[in-house]
Amino acid sequence: MIDDLQTLCQRLRASDRTALEGLFRRMRDPLLRYVCAIVEDATVAHDLVQDVFLDLWLRRTSLDPKQPLRPYLYRMARNRALRYLRDERRRARKRAEHLPKGLSVESLSPDAHLESRQLEDLLARWLNELPERQREALVLSRWHGLSHREIAQVMGISPRTVNNHMLRALETLRRRLQALALMP
Repeated sequence: MIDDLQTLCQRLRASDRTALEGLFRRMRDPLLRYVCAIVEDATVAHDLVQDVFLDLWLRRTSLDPKQPLRPYLYRMARNRALRYLRDERRRARKRAEHLPKGLSVESLSPDAHLESRQLEDLLARWLNELPERQREALVLSRWHGLSHREIAQVMGISPRTVNNHMLRALETLRRRLQALALMP
């Protein structure tokens, strides 16, 4: 698969549109899941992933076929998602400035509470409660199958730091599962 991605990268550099289509078909769904986990909105995630592939096409001549393409795409997707969240926070602050005294943005939109009846819902809540970097490393590893080295490239940190994030995240989840098992 890695060789296929390197071949697609070389073809992409040569402005081969079928290479972009092949890359899109292969990487769209994993990138969508990743971006959706960050922005928590499937519609926005679709738009952001489309933007990633458009941006990749625009940057195709500057791609380095020796650099792995998969972590590069995840990093592009991550940056775009984080930029979107930053911009949304700015817009929310501006909206809040125009609200009458005593009202807040939170009071206008209902809180999203996860039901804790099923373990999957509980795990999702626990994942959301992890520190951002730990959650990101865990999601990239367990749900997207990236190696520690690839995660390090996506997150802009060392593989050892990735390992530390993973260990802390897994230990937190393990403690919570043990506590849950002790409950009647």
